[in-house]
Amino acid sequence: MKPFQTIALAGLLAVAASAHATLKPDTRAPDFSAPAYLDGKPFTFNLADALKQGPVVLYFFPAPHTAGCNIEAHLFSQAIDKFKALHATVIGVTAGHLDQLAVFSRETKYCSGKFPVAADKGARIAKEYDATLLLRPGWSDRTSYVIAPSGTITYVYSSLSPDLHIRKTLEALEAIAAH
Repeated sequence: MKPFQTIALAGLLAVAASAHATLKPDTRAPDFSAPAYLDGKPFTFNLADALKQGPVVLYFFPAPHTAGCNIEAHLFSQAIDKFKALHATVIGVTAGHLDQLAVFSRETKYCSGKFPVAADKGARIAKEYDATLLLRPGWSDRTSYVIAPSGTITYVYSSLSPDLHIRKTLEALEAIAAH
């Protein structure tokens, strides 16, 4: 096998493996607090407090101002009213480019100040949720969790492609609301 083919195969295997290394539904979600930004303003996000208001969509993303993460944040901001109608809090968490989070949280083309993003220094939270990139262990994978107000994970979706995270988590929230 040629060196390029070996590297490409290793990359594909790493991506595939990262998609399966997540906490499973019916697992208790690890509680956490983290520095966060909403529309550029700093605050401390606390999962337990957010769960008192309803379900939480916790989505991990590799880093702000990167192609897939920009798309995902934009799609979440476009759909935020649908999440709010289901009484859900959306929180994005990343371990990458932490110095850019405040700006990213308020930029119109990304978060638009519509939901918070939290800093995960050293990928501590991502590790608790088994949501780190294999090729970059200090960074978050692209994994979304739906957490019921009881603190139980009800749905997990992991894919480096940002396209389906919003639709899949909305469907999971609608299933919770139907029960």
